[in-house]
Amino acid sequence: MYQKFIITQDGVLKFGNVYLHHDLLSWGEDGTGGGGLWKRDPMHGAIMLYGRSFEFGQPDFSTLRRIDWSGAGGTPSALLYLPKWPDESVVEPVYVK
Repeated sequence: MYQKFIITQDGVLKFGNVYLHHDLLSWGEDGTGGGGLWKRDPMHGAIMLYGRSFEFGQPDFSTLRRIDWSGAGGTPSALLYLPKWPDESVVEPVYVK
């Protein structure tokens, strides 16, 4: 199992521990907003988002409208994106529109 996230067609970011990004979707949902991997970073006090989904592509945070925290422990946290992963020197905050 891997810590993965996906952004649905309705702009909902979902977290989970799954083998495939597709497993994060409910019936009738699509991951048109892309996806990637995530990890908790105690140093930053945030969840780091990185990589891309081979199935759904690079995450498009401009479509983000809501976050479902249940798959990440249920507690909201700051979100940071590593666009040049594995290079962690560039970090961008992620916001809900």
